[in-house]
Amino acid sequence: MLPAAPAEIAQRYRISKYPTLKLFRNGTVSKPERYSGDSIIYKPPGHSAPDMVYLGSMTNFDGIYNWIQDKCVPLVREITFENGEELTEEGLPFLILFHMKEDTESLEIFQNEVARQLISEKGAINFLHADCDKFRHPLLHIQKTPADCPVIAIDSFRHMYVFENFKDILIPGRLKQFVFDLHSGKLHREFHHGPDPTDTAQGQDAQDVASSPPESSFQKLAPSEYRYTLLRDRDEL
Repeated sequence: MLPAAPAEIAQRYRISKYPTLKLFRNGTVSKPERYSGDSIIYKPPGHSAPDMVYLGSMTNFDGIYNWIQDKCVPLVREITFENGEELTEEGLPFLILFHMKEDTESLEIFQNEVARQLISEKGAINFLHADCDKFRHPLLHIQKTPADCPVIAIDSFRHMYVFENFKDILIPGRLKQFVFDLHSGKLHREFHHGPDPTDTAQGQDAQDVASSPPESSFQKLAPSEYRYTLLRDRDEL
């Protein structure tokens, strides 16, 4: 409440001292809040989980930002048609799990393995999951249907690459290697020239087993190049 606010407003909401915080949700005053010091607190979902207090410096913006991101933004996010443009604009490749909406088991496995194998890749690739019934078109691009789900794929915004078998996600390091092969250029190289010699079975012609990943499907969700944005380095005015 600002000190110079009209007295009738202060009286209406029973504000008698400064500073006082009134939180409104949908036009209704929420529960009373008390100013208790310079603290940033995260309240996890549920009633039994204890509050988590930020213990870093209040003048370290990057530290506060990273702490809030870690607590408030899930490691594995759901992609929908509503947020697809926003996620695409972040400019990071997608590692996507396509699964049936009611299939929470494969989603939990994917979340656990991403946290176990790929936590160091946060900030270099977006970990997402998608309702395969809604995203049938991207599945068709990789010659899959909802009946084939769960399916894991990488969309680099140039091509889509399919993780061979969902069950292999439980093999230590296999999912991590799949992502590393994207960063190293191996997936793209094999797209054009076939598997590396060490990956080709003995006596098998590399040309016969050359991969042929389809073009990116999610790049079509990217915002128009004519839309104003602060995320691109170019003269807008």
